[in-house]
Amino acid sequence: MLNSNVFDYVNVLSKAADASWQRNEILSNNYANVNTPGYKRQDIDFGTQLRQAMGNSRYETVDAKVARVSRLNLRPRVYTDSASFSYRLDGNNVDPDTEGVELTSNQIMYNGLRDCINQEFANLKMVMK
Repeated sequence: MLNSNVFDYVNVLSKAADASWQRNEILSNNYANVNTPGYKRQDIDFGTQLRQAMGNSRYETVDAKVARVSRLNLRPRVYTDSASFSYRLDGNNVDPDTEGVELTSNQIMYNGLRDCINQEFANLKMVMK
């Protein structure tokens, strides 16, 4: 059997895209609960885990780092943001303006990741021709 690392980048990009999709759902939920008394904003952290998995070794190639990350089972971590902070007297800490900006930023990130995955497959298709 041929052992190839052809899909390492696709696997890592796919994990990042899945985390971005999940973040979009969480941010949408925050926005939907903007008027719910006592609701606390949630967010997701995938970037920190990805940076830690990639490591800080200057003596390792990016390909080697991506291959290692591709084999890991990274899962995004959902957390409650600023649980003791509130914008209003009812205990809610969701700011609709901030959520709108975060949703837009996350959508741009997701579209970029999707484009990168498509480019990786286009590169593979070109090589196979």
